[in-house]
Amino acid sequence: MGNLDFAYPVAAGEKTGQQVVVPAPRPFVESLKGSLKETFFPDDPIRQFKGQPLSRKLVLGLQYFLPILEWAPRYTFQYFKADIIAGITIASLAIPQGISYAKLANLPPILGLYSSFVPPLVYAMMGSSRDLAVGTVAVASLLTASMLGNEVNAAEHPTLYLHLAFTATFFAGVFQASLGLLRLGFIVDFLSHATIVGFMAGAATVVCLQQLKGILGLEHFTRGTDIVSVMRSVFTQTHQWRWESGVLGCCFLFFLILTKYFSKRRPKFFWISAMAPLTSVVLGSVLVYLTHAEKHGVQVIGHLKKGLNPPSLTDLAFGSQYLTTAIKTGIVTGVIALAEGIAVGRSFAMFKNYHIDGNKEMIAIGTMNIVGSCTSCYLTTGPFSRSAVNFNAGCKTAVSNIVMAIAVMLTLLFLTPLFHYTPLVVLSSIIIAAMLGLIDYDAAIHLWKVDKFDFVVCISAYVGVVFGSVEIGLVIAVALSVLRVLLVIARPRTHVLGNIPNSMIYRNVDHYPVANNVPGVLILQIDSPIYFANASYLRERILRWIDEEEERIKSSGETSLQYVILDMSAVSSIDTSGISFIDEVKKNVERRGQQLVLANPGSEVMKKLDKSNMMEEIGQEWIYLTVAEAVGACNFMLHTCKANSNADNIV
Repeated sequence: MGNLDFAYPVAAGEKTGQQVVVPAPRPFVESLKGSLKETFFPDDPIRQFKGQPLSRKLVLGLQYFLPILEWAPRYTFQYFKADIIAGITIASLAIPQGISYAKLANLPPILGLYSSFVPPLVYAMMGSSRDLAVGTVAVASLLTASMLGNEVNAAEHPTLYLHLAFTATFFAGVFQASLGLLRLGFIVDFLSHATIVGFMAGAATVVCLQQLKGILGLEHFTRGTDIVSVMRSVFTQTHQWRWESGVLGCCFLFFLILTKYFSKRRPKFFWISAMAPLTSVVLGSVLVYLTHAEKHGVQVIGHLKKGLNPPSLTDLAFGSQYLTTAIKTGIVTGVIALAEGIAVGRSFAMFKNYHIDGNKEMIAIGTMNIVGSCTSCYLTTGPFSRSAVNFNAGCKTAVSNIVMAIAVMLTLLFLTPLFHYTPLVVLSSIIIAAMLGLIDYDAAIHLWKVDKFDFVVCISAYVGVVFGSVEIGLVIAVALSVLRVLLVIARPRTHVLGNIPNSMIYRNVDHYPVANNVPGVLILQIDSPIYFANASYLRERILRWIDEEEERIKSSGETSLQYVILDMSAVSSIDTSGISFIDEVKKNVERRGQQLVLANPGSEVMKKLDKSNMMEEIGQEWIYLTVAEAVGACNFMLHTCKANSNADNIV
């Protein structure tokens, strides 16, 4: 039976093979420095500065914060031809989307164009992604409207609401840039993939529901975002529904969905879907102008003033009584914007096989929002829809953002009067068409197949957003994700290991039914570090394993349990509570007349065992490099004891 009968030709208490050694001690300051480096500087950005002259270090420092200085000298005319096509293409999408999302945020439509001019220029200089197309996003716009709207009514106090939006954008930028500068980007990782899928789908559903106001031509609408409030508001105003607006909205929505479906089936014709929103705006404006539909219940944008972004530094409401609300809005929207922007950037970087620095992206996105808040812009990031168009259009560098910004600048200077007759229902159709793509059914189904808990997190986020509010959904999703992390830490898995026949390999007996139990030996594997949070649980669980094994042996009449081997290969670290756990398990095992054996402890574990004198308590002879060596030694001792017992009986 494998190596179970293998006897080590050694005397009792001796060991063969390589002895488990204690690693050389490191000074505390050096250990702390190493831990901090791995936590905050896993990519080791300082490495490139080593051994460089001062002038070169200065250049590298500027290139780190302004990546454009690194790639601009290698820029070619071929790149420019690709970028100018991509830039014009995304501008055709950015202009109608910018106006639409500004309306969604309860802000003047012109702010959507302002926000598509200055921030892309900042990002082009500081961003590390070649494919990210900067602009406003629906979810952040909805969050802004929801969180600020709870305190200030945009219709009754438009100036105050506008100033609070600028202030929230400023704090979002400060928060984002601070995360990058302090290397705290791992905080964003608490928004798991399942959380983002559910949250985005819920937010998209809420956004679509909010557009019923524009589709049906309603003038008064609920300030709530939950589905119950929206449906109540819609169906209690059936007498105010405008069929003209509804027909127009449905026609344009059908057109937008049809073009998106066609472009998805024929990727080479991606530009059809990209041009569809601007085409809808043009057609809608011409139709309203020719038919005077604005006099028959079809609401239009109205006057948009010409000119570039006016400064708004003095409009930041630092002294407002609603400053706390602005800060909270900025932090929440900033986290969501970061999560979306970095996720989108990494996705497209993977397709083109290049790397983007998450901390650089945080600094770039944060800086563009700080600058934007001072130039009449509200929150921007890298939306998926616009970045996908940029990618498909063949962009080569961030110059496509500069081209888009120039196109928006020309629009602001010369073309804004043309949007006077743009019907709001067209903007609602554009938003709905864009939002439908954020409801990822396939991802939810995949979560259900792979991990039920992740699916619960996803659905909880969705239900929280749709039936509660955007903030409630986000809190529920993050809370469940953190709960899962805590459960993994506080309730780690332990397994009984058995021997794979005709081998020296030991595996989980539940996973490998062919694995055999070792007579007289219980082998347990601990699958996580041992901390204060899980030490008590592990003690109770291991003692329960021992009780269950003794009951099994008693019922089957096998050899009594003599040795308990703990496989420590997955225990990367241990604290003082973990040391106490080992001591308590050892004492409990010895009271039962058994011996505790450790197998494959890591360097950090060996350090703690040595410093706490637990190695002396356990005995160096009961610590082994591998489970196979530990089992071999235990078998040798069992056979030796059995032979001695037989000899005594003969005598």
